[in-house]
Amino acid sequence: MNCCRRRLRRTAPASSRSRNELVPASVPKVNGWSCPPHIFQLIGWMVYIYMVIVGFGIYIPLLPSLWKLAAYSLIAIAFTVHLVAHIAAVSIDPAHTNVRTKIDYTKSLPFFDRNKQPHVIHNLHCYLCDVQVGPEVKHCGVCHKCVENFDHHCKWLNTCVGGRNYWYFFVTLLSATLGVSLLLMVISFIFIQHYMDPASLRTAPQFDTVVNNGTWLVFLPLVAMETSSVAILVVAFVTILILLICLLLLGHLLGFHFYILANNMSTYDYIMKQRQKEASKRDVEAGISKHSNNNGKGDQNPETSVDCEASLSHSVGTCKYEEKREIASRLSESICTELKNVQKLSNKENSIFYGTELPMNDAPVMGDISGFRLAGGQGGQCVEQPGGKSVEGVPIIHNSLGSSVMEPEGAHL
Repeated sequence: MNCCRRRLRRTAPASSRSRNELVPASVPKVNGWSCPPHIFQLIGWMVYIYMVIVGFGIYIPLLPSLWKLAAYSLIAIAFTVHLVAHIAAVSIDPAHTNVRTKIDYTKSLPFFDRNKQPHVIHNLHCYLCDVQVGPEVKHCGVCHKCVENFDHHCKWLNTCVGGRNYWYFFVTLLSATLGVSLLLMVISFIFIQHYMDPASLRTAPQFDTVVNNGTWLVFLPLVAMETSSVAILVVAFVTILILLICLLLLGHLLGFHFYILANNMSTYDYIMKQRQKEASKRDVEAGISKHSNNNGKGDQNPETSVDCEASLSHSVGTCKYEEKREIASRLSESICTELKNVQKLSNKENSIFYGTELPMNDAPVMGDISGFRLAGGQGGQCVEQPGGKSVEGVPIIHNSLGSSVMEPEGAHL
């Protein structure tokens, strides 16, 4: 039955030292051409080829003569730039320099054992790639390697996007958005013009030999193939739907990358920042919910209730604790410890002075500490002055850490 419990994409243990030292079945990927290809990558190439065939073979040749040259030029430039940038982004290995020089892409990396190391990259050392890396490097669990200036893993390219290929990815995204927008305008114009004035779309010389107005020609001017008017409209309608979906996805992604570039951060940084905001929001909501539940219980509040009283006797204070949380418990314990230290010192000294005045005969003694207060601002430390020597009338105060500080004139505890 143990064979059924094995996780997918693993083989037998590489050694007998640890049961978790398993080897992934996949070796590190060199680039986006490495097998297996992702389904999104295949869909992307199929859509690109479809747009080229439909755009340049069917609809652009139907445009009026004045618009035909402009459409050919602009859309051809956009599609060519997209093809070059796309191939470059997929072909470049985004791995860190030390990974590219050391790692063997023909061998599998050892499976990460959390019993030995808390993180894959710890103290700028990757324990899977076994190389020293920089602070902006992340280990991709899909590509099985450390990527320099990691941004994200792109399923459409089947590779990671990092510092070495980010701008090729950005140009790919920008040119695709521009090409899809131009082609959408062209096909939409032909779809509408087919109902309003179909004669304006039949200006090619090859249409002179066509007698029937219901017959249309495609793949002009090289190969003139006859088709029906219904086929032209159906293909145009389907193509417009595909272009709208592509434009929605590309426009959203392009706008997002314009945003992160303007804010000088990567996709990974943005995701981590959003997760931190969500975690903080959940903590705040949980705190408000707990606080409202505690208020409903009245006197049965589980939060800490610390009662430190200053008495007029030799006993400085008593601390009463009720069901306290861990943080409040530590704070109250620190306060009462300081009070006990003051009590011990009061048995050795006749008096303790607060303020900047010099010791006088009528100074209050330890038995009268009704004016005892906590000092230290937000820290809430009990400051004591066990008869410290003064310099030019400024008494020395010992804080809870044992260090001596001068109290400025006019300061009060």
